[in-house]
Amino acid sequence: MGAGHHHGQHGAGHGNGAPGTRGAAYRGRLWVALGIASLLLVAQLVGALVTDSLALLADAGHVATDAVGIGMALVAIHFANRPTDRERRTFGLARMEILAALVNCLLLLGVGGYILLESISRLREPTEVPGGTTVVFGVVGLALNCLSLALLMRGQRENLNVRGAFLEVLADALGSVAVIVAALVILLTGWQRADPVASLLIALMIVPRTVKLAREALEVLLESAPRDVVVAEVRDHILRMPGVEGVHDLHVWTITSGMPVLSAHVVVSPERLDEVGHERTLHELQHCLGDHFEVAHCTFQLEPSGHAAHEAGLCH
Repeated sequence: MGAGHHHGQHGAGHGNGAPGTRGAAYRGRLWVALGIASLLLVAQLVGALVTDSLALLADAGHVATDAVGIGMALVAIHFANRPTDRERRTFGLARMEILAALVNCLLLLGVGGYILLESISRLREPTEVPGGTTVVFGVVGLALNCLSLALLMRGQRENLNVRGAFLEVLADALGSVAVIVAALVILLTGWQRADPVASLLIALMIVPRTVKLAREALEVLLESAPRDVVVAEVRDHILRMPGVEGVHDLHVWTITSGMPVLSAHVVVSPERLDEVGHERTLHELQHCLGDHFEVAHCTFQLEPSGHAAHEAGLCH
């Protein structure tokens, strides 16, 4: 704070400990989901070898990315909730969760592309697949995936990292449904191309959800405003407060899921500052934002009228 500038600054949610990301609350459930994915991977690999089913192999490949993805999610949560380094990483390693979600997306796109190419190849030259045995492995896969989905259902609404794991399991559950349907078609009609068709559907289910998750992760990394925070509304709300004459350098971004951050320079009339003081004005701003917007970590710089002109080229 420059001498004689009468700036006031205030922050909420600061601390020397771990940021406490929302993903940490679901660490135990992610461990259970990882165990289920590992068990399912073994079962489906055995099934693919026994039946020569591309759909089961595709599902096994996707389960492998589930296991890797959930493992990365757990590693990311571990690092994201370590104590902050006040000298270098002032927000800790919270962004590790977002990076893990993005790596998950790359893995999923790779698996989806492989399944797509292999499905096209087998549509041209189908191989014989035993429908009855494939149904059994498909049902086992669906049951285990449904258990994992139940564990991650709540967490995926609150955390991008958990959502990445949830979407992988969801796509795999839908893949199990496709495996079962294809096996039943083969069992009832003998149409062997049902297996690569099911594989193709699995690939088409994986890609759109993955692209959506990647877009959300990139928005966080690019420091876009959270989707549930309208910057214009935040600005208007601040301007309606008593004594506020203007607001500039307003920034809203997200460190990681559930951790939105806001900073702003607020121009306050000298009369208002003389009447209630800097501290009360800061508390009123903090209370205002906390009540109307889900932004717990706010930093305000209070400025007297006309001060913005001195910041030209310095603060944008």
